[in-house]
Amino acid sequence: MLARDLLEALATGEAVSGAALARRAGVTRAAVWKQIEALRLKGVPVEAKVGGGYRLPWRTELLDPARIREHLPPDIAQDLGLLEVHWEIDSTSSELQRRLPTLDDCSIVIGEMQSAGRGRRGRAWLSPPGMNLYLSILKRFDGGFAGMTGLSLAVGVILMRALDELGIRTAGLKWPNDVLAGQAKLAGILVELSGEYLGPCTAVIGIGVNIRLPDALHEQAEQPITDLASLRGDDPPGRNRVAGVLIEKLVEGLRQFDRQGFAGFVADYAQYDLLKGEPLRVIGAQSEFAGTGEGVDPRGALLVRRDEGDIVAIDSADVSVRRQGKP
Repeated sequence: MLARDLLEALATGEAVSGAALARRAGVTRAAVWKQIEALRLKGVPVEAKVGGGYRLPWRTELLDPARIREHLPPDIAQDLGLLEVHWEIDSTSSELQRRLPTLDDCSIVIGEMQSAGRGRRGRAWLSPPGMNLYLSILKRFDGGFAGMTGLSLAVGVILMRALDELGIRTAGLKWPNDVLAGQAKLAGILVELSGEYLGPCTAVIGIGVNIRLPDALHEQAEQPITDLASLRGDDPPGRNRVAGVLIEKLVEGLRQFDRQGFAGFVADYAQYDLLKGEPLRVIGAQSEFAGTGEGVDPRGALLVRRDEGDIVAIDSADVSVRRQGKP
């Protein structure tokens, strides 16, 4: 019995006996127990009771390309390149980078688990299967790096559009690329560019969305984190629907960015901006100062009014921006 098959057998959230699981897979109960332990090591909170069998504390569904495509409008589905779901992968973005020369535009790789997922300060990050969404999309642009300014912020707006369609309206954007709800991290974005400054270039955009977080991830995190389940009264949308809605908004939004650049997203960013009007502390390699958030400019730089009164544009990834008195 493979770990994936076992997780699928437990996906209803109902208890299933070890004997029934063994019969279903044609293996011994000892083999079932071994796979149960393997899932637990990967962060899946499989419960067990003497005489009660094994169960998950909630319903889940495994990601499936065919089911994801069912949630896509026909024109979006036609524009997709590759759509792959891997049971385990080092990194969805790394997989796209490895295959960059051979993949079509808007190719997508999703992982149930990422073995090389990284957390803050380079620490290893658990990515248990059957719970969250780890997705990367490849997008080709003709305009070169000069036209890519603000892309990560635009992707943040695109992600907010997807969350809005999924019924999540309490989240916002913390510059440059965090999605927070109630001051806890809900999703993250990583954009990697390659190509030429004035010629064709390619973006590999990685997105992680917390759908259902087990206690182990809360304990591991060095910052407050939250998930769709918590924001939806313990009733998150199906994972294949989350993937489908996000893919739809990504394809539409990246088309818009190709036409308009970040200028086409500035107004929408403003309505999700969690730093505007907030007291901030900006920490860089050479200096540190206090101020107030004043939104972002058409390039995607963060505007901060310093306590002295002047406005400074912050556009360096090496700068840390913190709300005063908040993480």
